[in-house]
Amino acid sequence: MPTYSLEEIRQCFTASTDFNEIFDVFQSALAQKLTDIELYRLLFWNPSLTPDEVRLFGEKLAGEFPGVAYEVFFWLAGMFEATYSSSDNHELAVHYYRKAAAVNPSEADPYLKACDCYEPDLNIPPAAGLIEFAKSGLLHVHDPIPLYKRLADLYAFIGDADQSQFFRARSENPPGADSPPPPPPQEGDRPSA
Repeated sequence: MPTYSLEEIRQCFTASTDFNEIFDVFQSALAQKLTDIELYRLLFWNPSLTPDEVRLFGEKLAGEFPGVAYEVFFWLAGMFEATYSSSDNHELAVHYYRKAAAVNPSEADPYLKACDCYEPDLNIPPAAGLIEFAKSGLLHVHDPIPLYKRLADLYAFIGDADQSQFFRARSENPPGADSPPPPPPQEGDRPSA
């Protein structure tokens, strides 16, 4: 396998339109153990690559260098949110926010950014999936208040005033750091009118 200089790699990642050339240079970068995420961001933004090709490179990079996996997945999520949201309804963005959270579950940003993808007029991505994801973050993040606020907003968007009120109150008066939050009221727990 040929070895490319850093400048040659940058040039290829930025300007090449030949997938095979890009792939060869990418393989060379991996073989050289180059982990600078800024270098690979040039690749991810190459306009000649399809979303599937970008995903291929991102997944391979994260697999080869687990130490940068969180950054790769978070960057891909933001990129897909910004560039492909109209065609995939934020599915790729949420997919990569989930992957970033799996790598570093105590970091709140993936949960918060995923919730920010929600389009209430169209219910995309589906609120139920975002709610489940945000709730899973409550078990891991150090400061749950922003997640409580996002959950309150999501429940308000879907018309569940009780759950929205529960999480809004939680955001204003969180439980002690040593105790987990009590579960929100469920359908069967509500008094009948």
